[in-house]
Amino acid sequence: MTDELRELLERLYDRYNRPEFIADDPVSVPHRYAGRADREVAGFFAATIAWGNRRAIVRSGHRMMGLMDDAPADFVRHASDRELKVLDRFVHRTFNGGDLRDFVLALRSLELRFGGLGAFFESRYQATQSLPEVLAEFRHEFFSCDHAPRCEKHLSSILKGAACKRLCMFLRWMVRHDDRGVDFGEWRCIPPSALYLPLDVHTGETARALGLLIRRQNDWRAVEQVTAALREADPDDPVRFDFALFGVGIDRSE
Repeated sequence: MTDELRELLERLYDRYNRPEFIADDPVSVPHRYAGRADREVAGFFAATIAWGNRRAIVRSGHRMMGLMDDAPADFVRHASDRELKVLDRFVHRTFNGGDLRDFVLALRSLELRFGGLGAFFESRYQATQSLPEVLAEFRHEFFSCDHAPRCEKHLSSILKGAACKRLCMFLRWMVRHDDRGVDFGEWRCIPPSALYLPLDVHTGETARALGLLIRRQNDWRAVEQVTAALREADPDDPVRFDFALFGVGIDRSE
């Protein structure tokens, strides 16, 4: 990586990794909460529906939290059948109320067996030292309880080569920690150096324009390629440049 490109990435990172970034981004949904458990659940659901128009994603994320009585962790743990029925009115693109209900029950099962999202990811990373392996394990465990097969399309499979953009974004929120206030840094047992870039259309186009990504498909191999390039700029926290690549891509499209 050239010094010029490294300096450009640093300037763009500084421009976009600011509190002003939060309001129009799905990360604003978990920012409603101060507690780790609520942030985990709210962040997971906000990331799950994070495709398409950002404004629509943010609106849907906040509406989802309202259906969970603005207490997402408690709702996952204790919602009755009657309360779960309320979720039927939710829809965001192809993610409907039935999908949401199945996802809530999958998180409940995960909590009963592993102690919650953070406990699962931190313990499995400590055991494997491999986030790709943990992503594969997570999907397997998440769908180990009863669920409608149609909801499986809303959780990407790394074993099928998917870029897993939404899971990588959720992990960025929960793992990265700095003094900027956007990401939460709740999961300290996973180092930021282990993260992978949340690759989507915007970050992919910008990465290719900058020569950071050669592969044409936005799949897991592309994620590995662009993350390796970003590690040349910052081996300890390569995914912080997600702000740079995504921000430029959004500015170009809006």
